[in-house]
Amino acid sequence: MGGTFDPIHHGHLVAASEAASTLGLDEVIFVPTGQPWHKKPVSSAEHRYLMTVIATAANPQFTVSRIDIDRPGTTYTIDTLRDLASQYPDADLVFISGADAIAQILAWKEIDKVWSLAEFIAVSRPGHKLELPEAPEGTISVLEVPALSISSTNIRSRAEEGKPIWYLVPDGVVQYIAKHQLYRGGN
Repeated sequence: MGGTFDPIHHGHLVAASEAASTLGLDEVIFVPTGQPWHKKPVSSAEHRYLMTVIATAANPQFTVSRIDIDRPGTTYTIDTLRDLASQYPDADLVFISGADAIAQILAWKEIDKVWSLAEFIAVSRPGHKLELPEAPEGTISVLEVPALSISSTNIRSRAEEGKPIWYLVPDGVVQYIAKHQLYRGGN
């Protein structure tokens, strides 16, 4: 599951759990982006990685990878998938991401090569109209997950304004954000 995770929230966790169950996945590897090409600014990669570790620790089916954080330079999905394919040569990779991100897939670097590396799952909320881009047959599927109206953007805004974020993110992530004063005055 790829994403910025700035911060990770319950919507991400529900989507990952639903994908694992529905698709019969052995494992869901959360891959926080290092330096995303499409979003700036973002919190430090290390903060986002640690929040993701905290949020996923209780689920034995979830792991977190540093591959995008440890690779220098801008993060592109093509590099992520190549690295994962190298680490898991016998695995059938499934790339889980929000429907909004998948809708922009044609703008991704080396998209013509990306299709052969993984199946793409566009996670969507019930009733959300989704326009899928034209892609090779069988490369993108839509998975509806229980509706949670939670966004990282809203969480960052609430934290900046001093509003509570309890129950939007896991308890440990609330505490991590408070301890490191993330999202306060441009952090």
